[in-house]
Amino acid sequence: MRDPALYDYLPYNERPKITWPNGARVAFWVAPNIEFYELDPPKNPSRAAWARPTPDVLNYSYRDYGNRVGFWRMLEAMKRCNMRGSVSLNVAVCEHHPEVIRACVDNGWEFYSHGTYNTRYLTGMSIEQERAVIQDSIDTIKKHTGQKLDGWLAPALTYTENTLDLVAEMGLTYVCDLFHDDQPSPVKVKQGTLISLPYSLEMNDTIAYNVNLVQPRRYAEILKRQFDRLYEEGEQSGTVMCIPLHPYLVGQPHRMAAFEEALSYITSHDKVWLATGREIAQHFSEHHFDAFNAAAQRVGNAP
Repeated sequence: MRDPALYDYLPYNERPKITWPNGARVAFWVAPNIEFYELDPPKNPSRAAWARPTPDVLNYSYRDYGNRVGFWRMLEAMKRCNMRGSVSLNVAVCEHHPEVIRACVDNGWEFYSHGTYNTRYLTGMSIEQERAVIQDSIDTIKKHTGQKLDGWLAPALTYTENTLDLVAEMGLTYVCDLFHDDQPSPVKVKQGTLISLPYSLEMNDTIAYNVNLVQPRRYAEILKRQFDRLYEEGEQSGTVMCIPLHPYLVGQPHRMAAFEEALSYITSHDKVWLATGREIAQHFSEHHFDAFNAAAQRVGNAP
């Protein structure tokens, strides 16, 4: 197999022009991952939940910091910059920390699914088990927020060969699990339509802080330089910038000033659409989906 055949190849300079509302160059969205990590989750045969022996109180409590403290600090910074969040939600948080969910609802944030817990993986699930996980996300988000579930990011980025087909079949409209582009693109699914929405690993605070070990001021500079390039290119055709966040990381006291500086810089520009994931996906679906599909066929992709 040459590639996973999840989407067509379409060169960056041979695409239909994307236009965002009000002439914006960049559709900008912020995706806080609001998660719950179980102390002693059910065993998955393919992957251990914790690197240390159970109970791994150290790593559990480190992540719990995000829901107790980091989220609230991040929320205030985003409010000061008039930026709504699109929450990548472990839906069990609705039961564990309803105060967090209520604060997001009160501020007009979107919720999309990041599975049930971040310690329960899709890897190895049957199609019936995976369908049940997705249905639980649909039902739980509707019950606790009143919102229809439109987006999906697999828990801990774990998948099966059925994941994307199931997500589309069950009425969701976009996924964040493909990291291949700076513009939305159609995803090949058996039934329905599905959009891949740019969700950047490069801008993800987990990659910046835990993998690349950058300092907060350097992270702010990275975010600003990412935006500057996408803003420049967006004059020709609309681009997307996403900042994926984890409150237990970005919400640490010594990191907040740098994050807010970058967020203020981005949101102060005129031709930026401060959007949610749902809004970007809906606009692309209504105005550009068919044109992108047609253009992909013209550059030689099989039907």
